[in-house]
Amino acid sequence: MLDKLQRALGLKTNPAIFFTSAGLTFIFVAVSILFTDGVDTAFRSASDAIKSNLGWLYILGVTSFLIFLIWIAASRYGHVRLGGKEARPEYSNVTWFGMLFAAGIGTILMFWGVAEPINHFANPPLSGVNSEVGTLGEGAMTQPEFADSLSGIAVAPGSAAPLSEQAASEAMGFTLYHFGLHTWAIFTLPALAFAYFAYRRGLPFRVSSIFHPLLGDRINGPIGKAIDIAAVIGTIFGVAVSIGLGTLQINSGLNGLFGIEIGAAAQISIIAVVTVIATISVVLGLDKGIKWLSNINIWMAVGLLLFILLAGSTIYLLRGVIETTGIYLSHLIPLSFWNDTLPADEWGWQGGWTVFYWAWTITWAPFVGIFVARISKGRTIRQFVIGVLGAPTAFSIIWFSIFGLSAINIEWDDPGSLVGPVVQEGDTAAALFAFLQHFPATEFLMAMAVLIVVIFFTTSSDSASLVVDMLTSGNTLNPPVRQRVFWALTEGVVAATLIAATGQEALQALEQVITVLGLPFFLIAFLTMYCLVRALRQDVTEDELLPPRRAAKRRLREKEPTSSEPS
Repeated sequence: MLDKLQRALGLKTNPAIFFTSAGLTFIFVAVSILFTDGVDTAFRSASDAIKSNLGWLYILGVTSFLIFLIWIAASRYGHVRLGGKEARPEYSNVTWFGMLFAAGIGTILMFWGVAEPINHFANPPLSGVNSEVGTLGEGAMTQPEFADSLSGIAVAPGSAAPLSEQAASEAMGFTLYHFGLHTWAIFTLPALAFAYFAYRRGLPFRVSSIFHPLLGDRINGPIGKAIDIAAVIGTIFGVAVSIGLGTLQINSGLNGLFGIEIGAAAQISIIAVVTVIATISVVLGLDKGIKWLSNINIWMAVGLLLFILLAGSTIYLLRGVIETTGIYLSHLIPLSFWNDTLPADEWGWQGGWTVFYWAWTITWAPFVGIFVARISKGRTIRQFVIGVLGAPTAFSIIWFSIFGLSAINIEWDDPGSLVGPVVQEGDTAAALFAFLQHFPATEFLMAMAVLIVVIFFTTSSDSASLVVDMLTSGNTLNPPVRQRVFWALTEGVVAATLIAATGQEALQALEQVITVLGLPFFLIAFLTMYCLVRALRQDVTEDELLPPRRAAKRRLREKEPTSSEPS
């Protein structure tokens, strides 16, 4: 029946995966609208249980992924080329790097570049005072009073006092921990596996292909299809969280520029416009759509970064980039194993920040992983790991150093100007625009920031549509455009419907869902490491494990005639 429906609609996909994924997505949306409170309660309970009982596993696991990637890049397997010995990269390094940000990390940088450092600056994670620093409510203090009260809170010896220099250092360390090597390890691991199995074994770009060393041809059976359906649903809802965050930020920017009211009507309109743009990009294809928008946007983002650097305290920020790099490296190992064990509550600060980040990020892993693998053919495993781990992390260090330290400096000079709206009032989406008000050409900068977020938002939806379609299309690399259009529209409908149904509460409920959906993906990641090593041991020849020059010399020696052979 599904085959007939597929032919009638002119599709070229795996009917079981396509229709089941689409059906379950819309059923979940409908149930969420009809029974919002019940769904929210169920997922909140499950999310809290995961944070309380398995948060330590998330922390250890992501650190394990990072250690594994460093090992495999440094090992002899690092010489293995994705696509065969003669394959070469399809895109230049600059274009490749820009397209990495098309996968959605650009939206995260724009949203959290100011918001996270300021949050941790006011609420130092290791100080144990977070319960003392609430949001602005009825009868709350004014912004200056709030800033004064923060600086006067008593903390344990050796802990950071809010708004202090130590709090600033701690804020930058935690922010880069969240958006540095660990985040990109979550993306790089599945991306490497997808690239290997697609270009080495000729398997489709599906999550089930990773399990080929264990399941063999059974990846095409019910087990493989179940894995792929879960990956599709997780990807859609993972992207929906980012669409929600991006929509809130765009709405906040338009409110500051044109007075457009912040609310569900405006946010749905924003989603509709951006979805139309994303759909056009989908129709244009990877090289004309995502590639073109990515190149434009990365240069716009760099332009904004340079403006903040030059218009702000330039020498202070240049010194800060170097110092923040050291802060990150000094925090990297301790935070990689920190589990928030000592607070009296069950999962403390870390459950609401790090564990949620890792759970949310890992639901993106199939989406970002397949997209990165799709654009990375021809690179060696070592080049791949260094590029996908190193380049975005280096850019993140620079980005958060300049935006984060600028924000902290502004708060020191003008107490309450950023902590007030972002922490007191809890308006995280407005953090970037509150920050830009302290620079010349404010309206131009705000308009530019809104445009950057819109394009990042568009490329995220576009690339997600491409990947979801690949997950559902089996062996077809470039299926009919109408399928990618369907998924682009679906992503917009999911986000818009949830916002229309319950507004902010829908996004908060969705965060709980993401935390729960992240668990199976986390378990898949552990198996990915095993499957990848097993496949490498089965497939790779001794010649491929040698450095290129040694391999060439060895092949040359093998071609030379021996003394017993006739000349």
